[in-house]
Amino acid sequence: MKIDTPRGPALVDLDEDADEPRYLVAITHGAGGGVDAPDIVAVRDAVVAAGGAVARVSQPYRVAGRRMPGANTAAQDEAWRAVVRELCALERFAGAALVLAGRSNGARVACRTAADLGASAVVALAFPLHPPGRSGRSRVDELRGTGVPTLVVNGDRDSFGVPGAKDATTVAVRPGERHDLAKDPRAVAGIVTAWLADHVGNV
Repeated sequence: MKIDTPRGPALVDLDEDADEPRYLVAITHGAGGGVDAPDIVAVRDAVVAAGGAVARVSQPYRVAGRRMPGANTAAQDEAWRAVVRELCALERFAGAALVLAGRSNGARVACRTAADLGASAVVALAFPLHPPGRSGRSRVDELRGTGVPTLVVNGDRDSFGVPGAKDATTVAVRPGERHDLAKDPRAVAGIVTAWLADHVGNV
C-alpha cells in the first residue's frame, strides 16, 4: 500500500495472519537497503507466525529512487511518523500494541520517534553506534532516549560498533555476525519474538 507523507509517498508491505493481531511491528530498512533484507524478512515471518502483524516500510527517499537518505534526520522522522500514524489508525490495529523497529539507519529512526508515537517497545537491528572507524561520533543517546523497552541485536563483528549492556533494555550480541546480520537471520528473528513475548503486553 502507498501512504503519502510530507516527504513524498512511502510504500508499505503489510503481513498478518491473525484477525486481531496482538501487536503491530512497523519496521524499516537501512540507509542503502530495502525491506527484503534477510533479517527483516526473517523477523516478519516469525512475528506473523507468533500472531503479530508486520508493516515493512520503504521510506520516501527509496521510493523516489535515491539510494541514501541524506543528513536531514528530521525529514526521515517526519515521513516515518506520518506512515506509522496512518497504520495505527487502521481499525484492525485498534487493539494492537505498537512496536517500532528498524535495521541500521532505520533503527535510529525508530529510536528517535518511539516516545512521540506512543510505541510500546523498540527493536533495533544492527544499531549503527558510530560511523565505521569513527567511535568519537557516538549515536548512543538516540538509543538510550527511547523511553520504552528496547531490544538491540548486533553482530560482534559489526564495523559500526556494538552498543553496551547499559545502552538498552536488552543487548543481544550475535557471534560471528557482521552489520548485515545475514549469517543466521532465523536466529535473529527468534531473539526478537522471544523478547517481544516478554516485553510487549500479553503476547
